[in-house]
Amino acid sequence: MKKNSLLFFLLCFLFSNIIVHAQWVKCAGFSSEDVRSLITLEDNIYAGTIDEGIYVSSDNGTSWIRTSLNNLTVWTFAAIGNIIYAGTDGAGVFQSTNNGSSWTQTSLNNKSVLSLATIGDNIFAGTVFNGIYLSTNKGTSWTQTSINNKQVLAMTTLDNNLYAGIAQDGIYMSTNMGTNWVKTSFPGDAWSFTKTDTILFAGAFYGGVYLTTNRGTSWSVVALNGITVYSMAASVNNIFAGTYQSGIYLSENRGTNWHEINQGLPAGITVKAILIKDGIVFAGTEQGVWSRLMSEITGVEIISSDVPVNYFLHQNYPNPFNPVTTIEFYLPHSSFVTLKIFDSLGKEVVILINESKSIGHHRIQFDASDLSSGIYFYRLESEVKFLTKQMLLIK
Repeated sequence: MKKNSLLFFLLCFLFSNIIVHAQWVKCAGFSSEDVRSLITLEDNIYAGTIDEGIYVSSDNGTSWIRTSLNNLTVWTFAAIGNIIYAGTDGAGVFQSTNNGSSWTQTSLNNKSVLSLATIGDNIFAGTVFNGIYLSTNKGTSWTQTSINNKQVLAMTTLDNNLYAGIAQDGIYMSTNMGTNWVKTSFPGDAWSFTKTDTILFAGAFYGGVYLTTNRGTSWSVVALNGITVYSMAASVNNIFAGTYQSGIYLSENRGTNWHEINQGLPAGITVKAILIKDGIVFAGTEQGVWSRLMSEITGVEIISSDVPVNYFLHQNYPNPFNPVTTIEFYLPHSSFVTLKIFDSLGKEVVILINESKSIGHHRIQFDASDLSSGIYFYRLESEVKFLTKQMLLIK
């Protein structure tokens, strides 16, 4: 009986159509809303939409409700303390001090605000045609900076430096709160920013991902050349890039290598905002908000770079398990590998790894919360080696 079950599994693996586990899930409360911006504040998540205002979730994205700011396009968000700011199309900047229950229009009330950034209690607003405005009193009053008559696509900060992506004019930097600006060597239109430690990343219009390690003195393109990168986010070494009609890309080593993570997303989707909160990645798209556990797409830990003599796949531990277990494997050289989970009938249910990995000893956690009790198989596959082991999930 045991031999027959194993033979059936192998036949299913070789000849059946493989079904990829859809790991991005659309959040409840959204249908066809076009989500342009995301932010988290005081355990709430806010989503700014095109023409339909702001939605808020108080349960980590499980459910969403529409706030009283419900009839505007919200391009961008920022926060100072418990105050959340929303940059709108044609109506300037709004603010809320009560978790989005009510919104007050600030004195910057007749501009289209594409980008917001904060340094301390100072908030900067980048507009479509009027450059950058600064408020030093949390939005009560605003003054125009020396960048004027320009379209400001995106803004960010690194330390106390302010960076502004200017349409058809590259990236400008200010080291004195917007009083003076210096044009950097960035060659294109910067639509998005993110950062990790002292590395600043910029997503370009049909230009891919750039980075600077010297605070903007020089920039180098690192990936996705020819693709528009609308949104970016970072968590430690993981850099996410949301693109125009190409979904989401991820680098797990600060921009050196990149791969798609689009399992479950509609083909050709545009990702306009990315947010990471409590181990969950949220993607704002032209089709609402989607979410996915960070552990499903990152978290392969390199335990050692010692050179193993051969491929080796450890037995998972604990085993039996409920619902999380750890899988370890050795690679004798850098290789493109896949690590997949199959049920007892040979049907593929989860893809844990599908990318190039470095030489050495690796470890990854598998969370089977969405699976039922039973026998499963995990399979490590490289260009030259195939290894399979059995594990038991008991709930």
